Amino acid sequence: MYSEKGKYPLEVCFSPLSWPLFKKDNAVIIITDIFRASTSICAAFQNKVKSIIPVSKVEESIAYKEKGFIVSGERDGKVLDCAEFGNSPFNFMEPRLQGKTVVMNTTNGTQAINLVLKGNNLVGIGAFLNLHAICNWAMAQNRPIIVFCAGWKNRFSLEDTMFAGAAVDYIIKKGKGEFHTMCDSAIASAELWKNASSNLRVHIEKAAHRHRLRKMGLDDILDYSMQLNINQCVPVLKGIEIVDIAQSVNLRFRI
Repeated sequence: MYSEKGKYPLEVCFSPLSWPLFKKDNAVIIITDIFRASTSICAAFQNKVKSIIPVSKVEESIAYKEKGFIVSGERDGKVLDCAEFGNSPFNFMEPRLQGKTVVMNTTNGTQAINLVLKGNNLVGIGAFLNLHAICNWAMAQNRPIIVFCAGWKNRFSLEDTMFAGAAVDYIIKKGKGEFHTMCDSAIASAELWKNASSNLRVHIEKAAHRHRLRKMGLDDILDYSMQLNINQCVPVLKGIEIVDIAQSVNLRFRI
């Protein structure tokens, strides 16, 4: 896996606390938060939601609510008082949301998104659901790639790192020799993916967040969240909104 060959580096940031060590000014950043934000964003675009506005502060959610926006939001699995619903992907499948903009506020994912708003980076949202689609988009940008794991309250997250490993594995294999990695966290992620990929559902039982979800009665999302490539959406940050640019993705890296 370690290689110094290839034009563009590929790295993995395990948590928001580590972001200052990885941030660049001209990279592609794939943000992942498997058990909430990124999977729910993919579900929203599959349901033809127009756009998602990610916010990190409760005050922001309240302000958008007062302006008439639809607001989703949670903290530690509990729906915010100002929100119409929580951040389960199933919440974003309601037909009434089609064509609408939804403001999203999550414990981890939208916090990570708002950390990378500055600079000239391109920011995409990745989940197991759209793994190949988001990686193909990232490779087509001809820039360094960083997979940024939202983690759990600034800590390492097993499920997000499994996704990071799947992305690293795919990009190295399908990137036509243009990408390389000298990053231990990327290599470790790929090794984790190698061990887990034969049965993701079994391996996710080892994840701490899986057990947090069970205690909160929110683990109905597990089977849906662990599905591979059932969604071809390419959620990308444009200004303050996330939109699906799937129709305009460069086809060069599609397999």
